[in-house]
Amino acid sequence: GILGGDPLSTSEDKREYHGNGTTGLAVAQREFLTYDGTRFTVTAFSGWIKGVPHNGFKVEVSKGIILHLVDDVRSWLPGDRIVIASTDYSMHQAEEFNLLPCPECKSNQVKIDGSPLYLHIGEVIDGIDMRAEVGLLTRNILIQGEMEDSCYGENQCQFFSFDTFGGHIKVTNFSSVHMSGVELKNMGQQILGSYPVHFHMAADVDERGGYQRPTYLDNLAIHHCFSRCVAIHGTHGLLVKDTIGYDTLGHCFFLEDGTEQRNTFQHNLGLLTRSGTILPSDRNEAMCLAIRSHVYGNYIPVPSTDCMAVSTFWIANPNNNLIENAAAGAQDVGIWYIFHRVPTGQSEGQYPEGKAEHTPLGVFYNNRVHSNFKAGLFIGKGVKTTRASAEDPREYLTVDNARFRPHQDADPEKPRVPAVIDGLIAFKNNDHGAWARGGDIIFHNSGFSDNGIGLTLASDGTFPTDDGSSLEVSRSIFVGESSNLGSQGGQNSYWGKGANGEYRTLPRNKTFPIRGFQIYDGPVRMAKCTFKKFTPTADRYSSAIGFFMKNSWQISPQNNVSQILMEKSVGLKVFFGRAGQWFGNNDNDGDKMSVFHDLDGSVTGYSNIFVGRADNYLLRHPGCVTVPRWNGVMCTGRYAQLYIQARRPENLTLSIARAAYHSHPLQLQGVNRGAPYQQYQPVVMLEQAYIIQWDGRAPEDIILYPINFNRGDWLHIALCYPRNTIFHVVKDIYQRRTGMVHSIKHYLMAPSRDSVLNGTGELFYFDRALGYLFVHLQAHEARQGHSYCSQQGCERIKIMAQMYPGGSWSCVPNPFLQKPAAPQRPVSQHQAVPCRACGAPQVRAPLLQHLRSCSTYASINDTTLLFNSPGVFFVVLDACSGVTALEALFPLSSFFLPFQCSVILIQRGKKKKRLRSSNDVHAVLLISERIHPGGYTCCVCFTGSFAMLGYKGQAKPSWIKVLNHARYQKTASLQHYVPLKMKEYQLPHRADRKSLWTALPKEEKCLSHVYDLVSNSKFKRQKPVLQCHRQ
Repeated sequence: GILGGDPLSTSEDKREYHGNGTTGLAVAQREFLTYDGTRFTVTAFSGWIKGVPHNGFKVEVSKGIILHLVDDVRSWLPGDRIVIASTDYSMHQAEEFNLLPCPECKSNQVKIDGSPLYLHIGEVIDGIDMRAEVGLLTRNILIQGEMEDSCYGENQCQFFSFDTFGGHIKVTNFSSVHMSGVELKNMGQQILGSYPVHFHMAADVDERGGYQRPTYLDNLAIHHCFSRCVAIHGTHGLLVKDTIGYDTLGHCFFLEDGTEQRNTFQHNLGLLTRSGTILPSDRNEAMCLAIRSHVYGNYIPVPSTDCMAVSTFWIANPNNNLIENAAAGAQDVGIWYIFHRVPTGQSEGQYPEGKAEHTPLGVFYNNRVHSNFKAGLFIGKGVKTTRASAEDPREYLTVDNARFRPHQDADPEKPRVPAVIDGLIAFKNNDHGAWARGGDIIFHNSGFSDNGIGLTLASDGTFPTDDGSSLEVSRSIFVGESSNLGSQGGQNSYWGKGANGEYRTLPRNKTFPIRGFQIYDGPVRMAKCTFKKFTPTADRYSSAIGFFMKNSWQISPQNNVSQILMEKSVGLKVFFGRAGQWFGNNDNDGDKMSVFHDLDGSVTGYSNIFVGRADNYLLRHPGCVTVPRWNGVMCTGRYAQLYIQARRPENLTLSIARAAYHSHPLQLQGVNRGAPYQQYQPVVMLEQAYIIQWDGRAPEDIILYPINFNRGDWLHIALCYPRNTIFHVVKDIYQRRTGMVHSIKHYLMAPSRDSVLNGTGELFYFDRALGYLFVHLQAHEARQGHSYCSQQGCERIKIMAQMYPGGSWSCVPNPFLQKPAAPQRPVSQHQAVPCRACGAPQVRAPLLQHLRSCSTYASINDTTLLFNSPGVFFVVLDACSGVTALEALFPLSSFFLPFQCSVILIQRGKKKKRLRSSNDVHAVLLISERIHPGGYTCCVCFTGSFAMLGYKGQAKPSWIKVLNHARYQKTASLQHYVPLKMKEYQLPHRADRKSLWTALPKEEKCLSHVYDLVSNSKFKRQKPVLQCHRQ
């Protein structure tokens, strides 16, 4: 918002045109002041030069820009250098500035010496705190390397044009180390072990090591360095606090061997983390392909899987603490939890195989990840812990596969200990906001905005290797395209129209399908989450809930959602994909089996509904409802999974159909992963009959597992075989952890099919005329929690078939008696009740919007007030408590004027309500725009809609905003998070003044409680004073 210009500050030139072709330039100039105190000058010029007209205008900041920060920065001095983080997809939009003298600045303000090239957000947008971090790079003590003008010698000069041979500090064999207030510049080398600060094999450096004053690094500025920021190697219990790592090569805050534990990273900022050459995980694509001295033979690395993992926080053991850190831009990942199957390097042999993967997570609280190319947070993967060989030619410490499965005392025989990700903020990450594989893992109180994919939860693995873990996200916000439009440049690759028609930066590609929550494997759960602004465009799909694309793996029907709030700005709640760009043919096994359970109807509108892909007739019945926009179908019923293992051969395509829909079979390819068997995992409706065929002669060995079956659940299964087949059928229980088999029972040949389908005894029946083997598959043991099987083990039926050459292996489509699909309760009978407790527990500050089609409304938190009459609407909030002091509508029926006008609103009168203080009120104003029958407009500037967020008192907060639009443009819509309890408001001392840390600009802290609007009839009779001026 602009306060306006002083008429005395206007200067204007005049130049007469005399016909000689050149007049010089006439210049008009005027100075303006923004609400937050920034002065700028608008200059317009016009004239003729050699017969050619020249005209234009420019906007320049006067005397520097004042930044509003959260913390007291009076210790920052003129001449100091700062860095402002990117708040867009590209980390390269981080910018450096020098500080200028600023006698007029407050304790939380600084003045910088230039104009930013890019947009840096300074507010909470759509419920997500996107304020840019601001870091001070100057310290009293400076340690820097002496550098040459360019790269030289054997310092990887094929990758770096600049000198990368800086200084380094190694800490080892000490009694006490405390480093504070130090600036490190031009430090580190592209050599193993040479880092700006390197704790080397120091063991326990806290109380456990006998140190009364535990070792710490505090308030360091590590910038423009050439190998990491802080390397912690074989060291435990170190505190790294208030430290900046900026513009560095390779992993920045780095745990090395996988043994490092109990280290705490608190309130650190890492940004502009570039690729390096030391480890495979440090390298970019070019480095990965070029550096092959440690691979075996002629192996050529695969950059996307072997390398390309450079991270700002590289956490090689989960038992470390991350509190209030910001990973504000890395070439690959912001925070990566990586797992060493066994300790590596000089720590080899210090813990048994697999311990790190089973170790519980330390504290993860209130961390921010944004502007990273691959992912903000990544939990999963490991490193290769064996040397390159003919068997595995990849380099040592190449990125490898691993699963995070935390258990008590890191013992898989003891109960699981959920890993809790609390308070993660992930925005403007090009690919993923966060990815987590393993279990149990819980995200809550988190926010995801403007990511290619907000959050993907993937299970510990797939049956039969996974014991049945789960993942969960709760009390979190997902935003597709926020009001943070971004800015071009700084290596942002894609710029195009958003869903609202405005141009913006885009993730991945203009056509990339954006998803808020992505389901992969399972079981995963989502509860009390809010979705906003997921709307498809002509170029791309955008959905609140989606699925992993080109998925060959299982999808669990145990995936479920509940208490979800889909705001009106969500144009596509669910999307199962369609064949085409990004989705391929959309016909992999996992694509076809995508499913989730809407427990309470908060997504579908119908409670206890399963949502699957529209063409999956294994789920369908006559009571289902197809949703074409989702490419989905909603069905009632009970569902589980049938796991099928096949050997000899392992390359067949399985065809499975429900008997009631035998003309709609599903083709499953299986998962080709080099195992000695093939596996298929269809989702099935319980207590139904299914038909299994193959695209060749049936496998000799087949095992059927009823997984996710509760005790008593059953299926009838008919399998096609050659007519001359001889069978040996066995039932047993397989304990996967020990590999033991028990409760073995041999099946007998039944005299008829009916005797098998009745489920009495261990019987099978082979109909030689039809070529079908009939079995009754039933669970007899109780299953607990998210386990696929019972505690006794996995019940299964093993079918061993002896087939002779020459037999026909084709069968009729349906061997079961022709009858309609079993009746199920129709979806329409499952109407969900309104859910007032749905969505993330958040506080939306006043949302003011003019609706041309119906009415004006104001929404404060979860309360909405509608106003159908034209007029001026006030809402006044108490800045100390957030309680609504008053709300009032002033009819404007007598204020229609035949010309455009500006508005000044003054609250006066003897009946004015006394508020607690003249300085503790937030005022919110909306003037509705309606067309008078006589052709007049109401008193609104530019005959459009106008919305204002203002403040009454001595302070001039930066959150004040004004929006107006011409009638033919979009309506004025103002949504903002109003900060409460700020000391600038001169509140009583009892007010909570919990500060937020360094951000740009100031104060957009969301309300701390939810309050209802309270109507006050006295104020509805008062009228404002209107002063109108001809325009």
